[in-house]
Amino acid sequence: MSSPSGAAPAGAHAVRVVPLAVGPLAANCYILVHPPSGEACVIDPGDEGARILQALPRGVRVRYVLATHAHFDHVGAVAEVRQATGAPFLLHPQDVELLRQAPQAAERWLGFRPKPPPEPDGLLAHGQRLQVGGLFLEVRHTPGHSPGSVSLWVEGEPGLVFTGDALFAGSIGRTDLPGGDLDQLLASIRGQLLSLPDAAVVYPGHGPTSTIGHERRTNPFLAGG
Repeated sequence: MSSPSGAAPAGAHAVRVVPLAVGPLAANCYILVHPPSGEACVIDPGDEGARILQALPRGVRVRYVLATHAHFDHVGAVAEVRQATGAPFLLHPQDVELLRQAPQAAERWLGFRPKPPPEPDGLLAHGQRLQVGGLFLEVRHTPGHSPGSVSLWVEGEPGLVFTGDALFAGSIGRTDLPGGDLDQLLASIRGQLLSLPDAAVVYPGHGPTSTIGHERRTNPFLAGG
């Protein structure tokens, strides 16, 4: 899958998004930066920790390391990024057991067992607001791909949302993995994502960016959404 564009159009003077497609499954890791404050967060550091750290803009302070969910391709570099930045690692509690099983899952899928990721330093909750400089990330629980999947909404003009593996450009997350539920995923997307403005930019866990409106109109899984 192709990687997303290099910057968010939402309030370009006050927010910057650095995207990296990492690891054998090309999972999207995002560095969200608030340039005026010099603060940032790292979302879904799934692999290639040294590359992610090298992509951090010089002088930024990383406030959080965040995982939209705990599949191994989204948490594989958490330990390295957390250790280098000193930032706390946050995850939804319903994905903590999935996090603990990540090395075994990687071995099943890719034939190697990575080091276990660290336990989260804190837990994400639906409706929680995380501050990164002048930005606020609202946690929206969007289960269905995994029990503890979350999306991270940054209000603005037009705003942006990091959807993990819940919503992709032209598709949705798979639900045939342990803890997956198609009806739950569709309800999450319709309730927590399609309720956002049409112009909101979607930064998914794999593949290119989109907008909420485009997915509402054209995504074949969301007909009538």
